[in-house]
Amino acid sequence: MSTLKSAFLQAISERGYIHQCTDLDGLDAVFAGTPVPAYIGFDCTADSLHVGSMVPIMLLRRLQQAGHKPIVLMGGGTTKIGDPSGKDTARQMLTDADIARNMAGIRSVFEKFLSFGDGPTDAIMINNDDWLNGLSYVAFLRDYGRHFSINRMLTFDSVKLRLEREQPLSFLEFNYMILQAYDFLEINRTYGCRLQMGGSDQWGNIVNGVELARRVDGAEIFGLTAPLITTASGAKMGKTAQGAVWLNEDRLSAYDYWQFWRNTEDADVGRFLKLFTDLPMEEIRRLEALRGAEINDAKKILANEATRLCRGEAAAQEAEETARKTFEQGRSGDALPSVEVEAAALSDYAVIDAMVATGLAASKGEARRLIKQGAVKLNDAPLADTEAKLAPAQAADGQIKLSAGKKRHALVKVR
Repeated sequence: MSTLKSAFLQAISERGYIHQCTDLDGLDAVFAGTPVPAYIGFDCTADSLHVGSMVPIMLLRRLQQAGHKPIVLMGGGTTKIGDPSGKDTARQMLTDADIARNMAGIRSVFEKFLSFGDGPTDAIMINNDDWLNGLSYVAFLRDYGRHFSINRMLTFDSVKLRLEREQPLSFLEFNYMILQAYDFLEINRTYGCRLQMGGSDQWGNIVNGVELARRVDGAEIFGLTAPLITTASGAKMGKTAQGAVWLNEDRLSAYDYWQFWRNTEDADVGRFLKLFTDLPMEEIRRLEALRGAEINDAKKILANEATRLCRGEAAAQEAEETARKTFEQGRSGDALPSVEVEAAALSDYAVIDAMVATGLAASKGEARRLIKQGAVKLNDAPLADTEAKLAPAQAADGQIKLSAGKKRHALVKVR
């Protein structure tokens, strides 16, 4: 990689965000001048993003920190089709009402990471349904479809992998890359956007947009992708046995979010500090050099910094204090996931129901399996009876502690 001059590319290169770029030297020259608008698209397939979206979110944050303009593109239009990239099967079709509800849930998280407004470096949020929904299909195919080679489209991973696995790819999904390419053209025309960023699985879609703008408008625009993040053990970032690690508070408690980062593998600590925190590189180098038990201090700092960005300072402090009480002092912290039960109803309340209600298990069947495996404790004592019910005598200070494994805990609070 050549020596970079612009502050933005220097920062993201040093922190490990760059995987591919259509023209790194050309982009570097563009970023050396006045504020540059750049965008990343987010489809609205759920009412919250998850940790797997944190790299693109942090890329937009780095962009703004370097004095440039982030554009958050909500895929209100493309969500109606579904991005086939990295998918074995077609996404479930969502209604307009579903998409609007999901978009509303996603919007709030960006305000934690970006500053929105009307200034030259203020972030803006736009919706591709504003231009895609009104397209005249025949005219669109005539004006833009002729610039796409089917032969070449079949070589992109989003299409090739699906076909190699002999999984059906609908014509509707096949259109996705054309519409995403058109998004880039439209955003360049309307907002002067020079760069689209995304995960490495978006490379083909991004390149199509760069080429379409060049062919149709003679525009010089750029594409840049970040590596898809996997853990040192090879697991997909943000996927746990309990499901996705959601960014929204109503989907995942601040304590569980903090714990996700606290449980980072030793080999990933330095990399994750670079990607997911604002700590200066000098401090990160000090932390990633820690060894043995001291690496746990770096993990706590990672958890605090990542949680502070997404959930706020107070939530990060409360989560850390709850973890300290729970793990270091053997007590129960107030921020643990909990369910409230009337004292009179406690004797009829099954442990498996409490586990489901507090999120320790996704279903009663899973709760029973955990108990049979010896992974469940009640007030720190092993529990073997899958049909066990709670009892008033178990409530110390008005609460009962449940644990699944060594690191997941919840409370039954008795009213």
